[in-house]
Amino acid sequence: MDFKEKLTAYQQQINQELEKYNRKQKCPEDILNESMTYSLMAGGKRLRPILVIATYQLFKSDIEKCMTYAVAIEMVHNFSLIHDDLPGIDNDDFRHGKPTNHKKYNEATAILAGDGLLNYAYRNY
Repeated sequence: MDFKEKLTAYQQQINQELEKYNRKQKCPEDILNESMTYSLMAGGKRLRPILVIATYQLFKSDIEKCMTYAVAIEMVHNFSLIHDDLPGIDNDDFRHGKPTNHKKYNEATAILAGDGLLNYAYRNY
């Protein structure tokens, strides 16, 4: 398998794993869960979790043991992107060709979505 194929395989695997962690049950905070998922699943290279997996594979082959850490790293990264895009910081309108979280929802929801992803990263252990 060449590098590009391996990268694509890692990205697909990480996206599948991220889907498992999305909250899908009906609850009062549905809009917050939707906002978190919107940013988390918006795309991207997934370079940080790929580096976690690739580094782990230098020593062991059972990557399912490091997958929760890879997912946590991606959640923390997305938290930082949501907060970086906020009006009080960079005030960006688009990320990955889509409206930023605060443009799609609102600033308060975006702040809570970022905070939620940061805290959810720790919750999975």
